[in-house]
Amino acid sequence: MAEGFDFMAKELPAQIVDVRAEAWPLARPFVIARGAKTEAHVAVAEVAADGVIGRGEAVPYARYGETVDDAVAAIKALQGPLTRTSLASALPPGAARNAVDCALWDLAAKRAGTRAWDLAGVGTIAPCLTCYTISLGSPEQMAADAAAVPHLKLLKLKLGGAGDDARMRAVRNARPDARIVADANEAWSVEQLAPFLAAAASAGMELIEQPLPADADDALASIDHPVPICADESAHTSANLFSLIGRYDAVNIKLDKTGGLTEALAMAQAAKTAGFRIMVGSMVATSLAAAPALLLSGLADWVDLDGPLLLARDREPPLTIVDGVISPPAPELWG
Repeated sequence: MAEGFDFMAKELPAQIVDVRAEAWPLARPFVIARGAKTEAHVAVAEVAADGVIGRGEAVPYARYGETVDDAVAAIKALQGPLTRTSLASALPPGAARNAVDCALWDLAAKRAGTRAWDLAGVGTIAPCLTCYTISLGSPEQMAADAAAVPHLKLLKLKLGGAGDDARMRAVRNARPDARIVADANEAWSVEQLAPFLAAAASAGMELIEQPLPADADDALASIDHPVPICADESAHTSANLFSLIGRYDAVNIKLDKTGGLTEALAMAQAAKTAGFRIMVGSMVATSLAAAPALLLSGLADWVDLDGPLLLARDREPPLTIVDGVISPPAPELWG
């Protein structure tokens, strides 16, 4: 990735021409510590200028007090021509701003007749390996789910508290060949932290994501990290990044948290400066939501953009994902 990339390049004003809620069925229930879902509920924004249309997709997340209806209403309330700069003043970080910001990037690329990564100056996107999520379940079920995808070499386990040591051991025994990261989704207690981190190290986990609640993670600064610990719910934008130093070793950058690709690129630069490793992630959504996040893949130590693999059907054309390796998006999809 090029140094000092210009993520505010080619600012062009545009009008919102459509915003809508969509639901995409999942191939199977997606289960994490906070609950289960059978559909991906997304907000889609379209912007236009000079007869050209750009699209963006986002996933409002209840964990942050967001709903699809609220996101759609917030986008509809935007007034006048927009640029990425004016959008950042009009909406706070979150899903609504993400949908519009990514639509503006898509529009700019189409109007310029080039690719979004060229406009951003991040260098050509190379195919990259994504995590594949194993939903929370019994140790036996998670082991079976991991064994069922031998062609996928980077797994992400959803954990949930009690029994997580057994879950990690079971999946490792089922997949000794795989690289594995794990996401506790804030489900561990302070008392569980040391023994579960020891179990993670013993099972060869590469990373543990957000073990403690975001408002109660001070204990991370006073214990050993036998496995690197990644902030997700504790890390939203570059503004709160430096407060995480000493507690976390890595940050998960998601466009739905940052409010779009523009801030995500800024956060990635700041994270590298601060010495954090980077995971680039997304919510469960279609290829249209995952595609912009690929612009961060050159800075990422882990890419977690498997949302399209979890759907019963996807957009046309979808991202091409073969054996867990994602190729850059076709211009007809995004960017």
